[in-house]
Amino acid sequence: MRIAICIAVLCCALTVNAQTQKPPLHGKHWMAITGKPLAATAGSMIFQQGGNAIDAACAMLAATCTMWDVLSWGGETQALIYNPRTGKVIGINALGMAPTGATADFFKSKGYNFPPEFGPLAALTPGTPGGLCHMLAQYGTMSLKQVLAPAMQLAAGYPIEAQTANSIERAKARIKEWPYSKKVLLPHAGQKREAPEAGEIFVQADLLNTLTRMVEAEQEALKKKKNRKEAIMAAYDRFYKGDIAQELVRGCQEQGGLITMQDLAKWQPVEEQPLQTNYKGIEVYKLQQWTQGPMLLQSLNILENFDLKSMGYNSTRYLHTLYQVMNLSFADRDFYYGDPYFSPTEPMTGLLSKAYARQRAAQINPDRNNPNVGPGDPYPFEGKVNPYMDILRQRGFGIDSVKGGGNAIPAHDVRGVAMNDEVYQDRLWRGTTSIEAADAEGWVVSITPSGGWIPACIAGNTGVGLSQRMQSFVLNPTLNPFNVVEPGKRPRVTLTPTLALKDGKPYLSFGVQGGDTQDQNLLQCFLNMVEFGMTVQEACEAANINSNQLWLSLGGTKTADRQPRPGNLYLSDKTPDWQRNELRRMGYTLSFDDRTSGPINAIYFDWKHGSFWGGSSNHGEDYGIGW
Repeated sequence: MRIAICIAVLCCALTVNAQTQKPPLHGKHWMAITGKPLAATAGSMIFQQGGNAIDAACAMLAATCTMWDVLSWGGETQALIYNPRTGKVIGINALGMAPTGATADFFKSKGYNFPPEFGPLAALTPGTPGGLCHMLAQYGTMSLKQVLAPAMQLAAGYPIEAQTANSIERAKARIKEWPYSKKVLLPHAGQKREAPEAGEIFVQADLLNTLTRMVEAEQEALKKKKNRKEAIMAAYDRFYKGDIAQELVRGCQEQGGLITMQDLAKWQPVEEQPLQTNYKGIEVYKLQQWTQGPMLLQSLNILENFDLKSMGYNSTRYLHTLYQVMNLSFADRDFYYGDPYFSPTEPMTGLLSKAYARQRAAQINPDRNNPNVGPGDPYPFEGKVNPYMDILRQRGFGIDSVKGGGNAIPAHDVRGVAMNDEVYQDRLWRGTTSIEAADAEGWVVSITPSGGWIPACIAGNTGVGLSQRMQSFVLNPTLNPFNVVEPGKRPRVTLTPTLALKDGKPYLSFGVQGGDTQDQNLLQCFLNMVEFGMTVQEACEAANINSNQLWLSLGGTKTADRQPRPGNLYLSDKTPDWQRNELRRMGYTLSFDDRTSGPINAIYFDWKHGSFWGGSSNHGEDYGIGW
């Protein structure tokens, strides 16, 4: 074993110093990175016109929605913003809410164990238009007309890329279920290939009309001597309370959806104080527990109890430790996270306690995977008694296991479930995009928007693809008493932008697509830089692992579709045979690929030289532009 670890440390040195497949980006004045090259170009256009990072990020958000980069305009937006004038990080919660009638009993009556993953009944109220308007009004400098100009040009017609065009073709059978989706996405209906071809000019006249109406509302407000912020919010009101809202509701309800005018009118984005932890002098910020973001913070707290650097990058001991730590954090995520604006109140003080992290670290077996990891008990760490012990016992997690043993048997024995099927992996990795922007003044933005991905149900003649995020709720409170669907509530989502500060200044802005794997990959990217000295591009490209020992947040309407797969470890196909054998002896079932994470996008702030480093992984179409 000692020889194997030495070899792994040597492999670490070779990996860290390897040539990256993409060059790092460099910039002095600004940096714009996102999921599509044309969308990054949209951000660069705004920067070149004098906009700040928020203006550019909003332009990239609008462009990625228009290009169907695994999202549409009816989806949701989650953002962290660093304000250089205050030195504070701001959270933007622009996640839609469950509409009127969306109750657990309603979905159960239709035979679901979880809300559906496709169609109008999967839709939350749209969040992205409101989130974009709010960020632009509060922290940008430009008009909505300026910021939406690139997206409107794209909606008027752009050469669609193969990835999106082929996704449409693969999903055409489901797209045909919704007449407005068919009209927009299948321009060659009845032919052998009904989707657009790669390079074909893809026109979205309805969406262009919607965006035009928003800009018209802004311009009319300016003519009435409204200020910039008021004019942008006039566009917001037209989307959520005016004629756009009326058509969206009509089109949604015509196809069987639940969204009402009242739902749209009462929804609004929320500014929040992010959650944070300090890892070895670096302050790491994540959005609140309506995302999975605190899972990364919990993991860092637990990992502080181990000497990771001495283990070596991706050594067997390091991979095992990471896997066990992530499993502990995911077990807490799956049971305790939910909408903080609804009762009951999540025990976040306890979950993010360093003392609780030490207790969880002590539960790790250094030699073997624990297939029966359950939620911990954070309540004593905030001076309370856990009100959910009866549910945990019902699930098979007794009080002894919660407090330390971790040897309970889950309520559902999933060890016999097939491990590597394509459908499961699609649900695990289900994508989105990420947007990173920074400017010389010091504004930094990290956004992980999503929702309305292909195949999306388009709402009437708006051109707006509706969200599918309802599926991230649960119907059974024994799975998570904090995340049971009800009208007006936001589900606990996977979407998770990240900002890190060091010495009170921006250190790293980063995000990734990929469902439940997002914070797994962001955690490893961060450690690659902090513990192993990688550059931001090396860290984005470096081989990661994924744990499947978690409850899926997306996909499938039956409990069996979502259950954890204990010991299932996904890792690089370059992993040597001796290490594969070691991991199997430790209780892991292995699967492999040449790329082991979604596209990580990141900006590193080089204060020594006064410049930006941009990184974007070698997986997917993501890239950026700097100046």
